[in-house]
Amino acid sequence: MTASGVGNVDRPGPTEWGEGRVGVGPWVEEHPGLPLPTDERFDQRLLAEGDRRNVVDAYRYLTREAIVADIDTRRHPLHVAIENFENDANIGTVVRTANAFAVDTVHIVGRRRWNRRGAMVTDRYQHLLHHPDVDTLLSWAEERNVTVVAVDNTPGSVPLETADLPERCLLLFGQEGPGVTEAARRGALMTCSIAQFGSTRSINAGVAAGIAMHRWITQHADLGRAW
Repeated sequence: MTASGVGNVDRPGPTEWGEGRVGVGPWVEEHPGLPLPTDERFDQRLLAEGDRRNVVDAYRYLTREAIVADIDTRRHPLHVAIENFENDANIGTVVRTANAFAVDTVHIVGRRRWNRRGAMVTDRYQHLLHHPDVDTLLSWAEERNVTVVAVDNTPGSVPLETADLPERCLLLFGQEGPGVTEAARRGALMTCSIAQFGSTRSINAGVAAGIAMHRWITQHADLGRAW
């Protein structure tokens, strides 16, 4: 299981913040008088040209591989899966949020291809795994003793706001519109719903995933390790 698209040089992509808006300039401008780092974790091109990537300051000038390796020491035993049978546009948002919460792996069920624009290049640092169908995902989780929890507003669901989520957990989301498939519901320990108070029938899948991930964080994460 590897991070998506790992390469030797991590230059800003077209979907990142844009040249000059955030980040730092060349090392010699930011740290006058200090020698260039020689540690192999540093990207020599970024040191020379500046680092405008969408990463926290602690990762400035580091290679993509070094960033992934460091996140791997901090990842949570939380997995997120989203069904992608109709090319759901929310997957990029789910990946970006999963990266922010140091989720172990994002699992994409169904179509392998998905729109990466919403991920804001965070898929470079996030472990991704594809499963052709729900049964394959459920088998993967069972073999690794990871408990599947579906998230959908359906009759008989448990309120997410009061649910005790397992520590070794895989949060499973359906796509926009149809929601979680029946096969996914049957294979989950429980289905959790998110409390709503307005007129809409459902919350955007990307937003729902963020809410559910944060619920797990409040129960199991060491908040003292947050940036």
